[in-house]
Amino acid sequence: MSESYQKLFDHLKTMEQDVEKFYVKGQAAAGTRVRKGLSELKKLAQDMRNEIQDLKTQRKEGNTP
Repeated sequence: MSESYQKLFDHLKTMEQDVEKFYVKGQAAAGTRVRKGLSELKKLAQDMRNEIQDLKTQRKEGNTP
């Protein structure tokens, strides 16, 4: 599995407590942290998308890593 995927997965797990605090306990500050975490998650996902595209291009050109 790729390092990018692991970072994405780990980041999502770190957000779990704040998601619960916001939705279950109603803590507004936790909502702010979740929104910030989602922005980072979006960045990590975009990095992984770019990595996948680069690998596909390399494989197509015959430069299999």
